[in-house]
Amino acid sequence: MTEAWPALPDGSRLALREILIHGVLSRAEIARSLGLSRASLTRAMRILVAQRLVVEVGTDVRGATGRPSELLQVSSGQWEFLGIKLTKDRLYAAVTDLGGRVLALHEEVIDDTNPASLAERIAAVLERLRAAHPAICAIGVSLPGDVIVRAGESVVAASVFLGWHEVPFAGMLEERTGVASFTANDVHALTAKEHWFGAGAGRGSMVLVTVGEGLGLGLIANGQVSTGEHGRLGRIGHLPVLGGGPDCGLGHAGCASSYLPSPVVVRNAGHEGKTYEQVVELARDGDEGALAAFEDAGRALGVLLATAVHIADPSAIVLTGDGLPVYDLARAAVDDSLRAALAPYTEPVTVEVQPFEFSEWARAGAVLAIRRLLGE
Repeated sequence: MTEAWPALPDGSRLALREILIHGVLSRAEIARSLGLSRASLTRAMRILVAQRLVVEVGTDVRGATGRPSELLQVSSGQWEFLGIKLTKDRLYAAVTDLGGRVLALHEEVIDDTNPASLAERIAAVLERLRAAHPAICAIGVSLPGDVIVRAGESVVAASVFLGWHEVPFAGMLEERTGVASFTANDVHALTAKEHWFGAGAGRGSMVLVTVGEGLGLGLIANGQVSTGEHGRLGRIGHLPVLGGGPDCGLGHAGCASSYLPSPVVVRNAGHEGKTYEQVVELARDGDEGALAAFEDAGRALGVLLATAVHIADPSAIVLTGDGLPVYDLARAAVDDSLRAALAPYTEPVTVEVQPFEFSEWARAGAVLAIRRLLGE
């Protein structure tokens, strides 16, 4: 049977979090960061070493004292995690170690989004991957939808893409697997992953914007992932971005969804029936309709990013998603629109572009499990 994740006192939990986010650290660095006494840190680390969560990796001279200090890093091979990303037609899986490093990947087609069927399928994926990774101790599922905690239970309140309403999916999965299971909105999970193991590592504030078939926003504020009262934080698809413009389908003229989603770019380019990838190539080849559609999408993206800055005042914006070609093809339009919409905001804004892979969304599920086990 898989070993259950240990209950950790606060000192040990916080020390492990520091090592996870910042990599190899000395005992002195951990103590300074957390404000722990030597005795408290010794107790905290003794527990982490005993539970095989961290290992000592030698000594080094760090700090002004000139004295060597023991260095610690998270262990590998003792604790592993299964991350799942669900779309309306595919399941992506990733196994990671405690440090978020990917150990295995898997994907398969989904032909039934019924919650019970998907729970059974994930249980089967777990058993398949456990053959090579018996140390999997928790599952994190990232999915498109509103996820909230109600009466202590995680519930998918609604998912248009999956056709779900009020589904206690984490509990269903835990019943079938006997493994601690967690669910989160996919953009919120990806934001959390970037916060610990990506472009936002070590930042107290960050905004993540995803562009693709849909639009999403994730927020790190005061070092925490914000999800909103109803699990809906980041619904930016219908923010007004450009005056006038085409109807998005819900009666909004000129909102972000009138310009930016991949299917809308295809429509606005006058190439319905083609794929987004084909329209990207047409734009690269100089097709006027495709170039105009991407130009409008770029202007809309600039306003969207500026709006995020005005609202959240982040230290950085991370931009990702399978719609990233808009940033490549219309970079000048994005930058011009961003600068114009930011006025009178004068602080520099860092935009980190992260290449898009669905495996990273699955990895985000595994990181979700790690964070939840640490009380994040």
